[in-house]
Amino acid sequence: MGISDRVEAALEAAISQGQGNGEAAPARLAAALAHAVFPGGARIRPTILLSVAKACGDDRPALADAAAASLELIHCASLVHDDMPCFDDADIRRGKPAVHKAYGEPIALLTGDSLIVMAFDVLAQAAEREPARGIKLIRILAESTGMPNGICAGQGWESEPKVDLLAYHRAKTGALFTAATRMGAVAAGQEPEAWTELGARIGEAFQVADDLRDALYDEETLGKPAHQDEIHARPNAVAEYGVSGAITRLKNTLSGAIASIPSCPGEAALCAMVRAQAERLTPIAPAAALRRAV
Repeated sequence: MGISDRVEAALEAAISQGQGNGEAAPARLAAALAHAVFPGGARIRPTILLSVAKACGDDRPALADAAAASLELIHCASLVHDDMPCFDDADIRRGKPAVHKAYGEPIALLTGDSLIVMAFDVLAQAAEREPARGIKLIRILAESTGMPNGICAGQGWESEPKVDLLAYHRAKTGALFTAATRMGAVAAGQEPEAWTELGARIGEAFQVADDLRDALYDEETLGKPAHQDEIHARPNAVAEYGVSGAITRLKNTLSGAIASIPSCPGEAALCAMVRAQAERLTPIAPAAALRRAV
């Protein structure tokens, strides 16, 4: 089974369990869980996680699959909350109505909360079979989700009068990418520290690329509202470095990511995966959009 199939199968199992597996459960909330997770985006975080696990031997694939699902569930939860009126007030996500538009704000809030709890439940169940690795995975996911350095902190920076751009990006976007590489290593029985830099560099590259797409693309192209950084006066790489400077930073960061990959049995395949993600990340915008953003 390929990486994509493994990710989707693990997510489907988690959502089915969260919906009650046929037992009595709130129907609208159950439907909203699936709406928030399927169909997914690029699934880049769990893909990186499983790619690292495979590069390190992948001797416990069930544990790696659980880790991948838990990480993507946290990401999906963050999107549900980000889209709500108290934050971005976005109507569209992945080309369809955001959860709060489809089901209302109370259900959206509960959907995000439920997905977070589900993520840790998935890992806890896997940890019963592999307690030493499982506990490490739970800790990494917790650190990458909450305060002071997780995605909650990243969202919190947007409410501060003065923002540290590096710390903001490291928490808002980088935290889950760093978790991806570290959790992939742990799931395969390796120590996570050597994999931290790779995740951090991929996370920075992803955030810069996202800032560029937000500035250069339209809503139809993105599948979500465009120009949100400008509308909400959020710190971003385009405002900090300009379009050309942001593109240069993106390319340099991706080159550094490839160079930071630790020596491992699957190093060549992992390098190829990072290069493929780099090509996907690099924005190619119409000339008119580039002129508007300069």
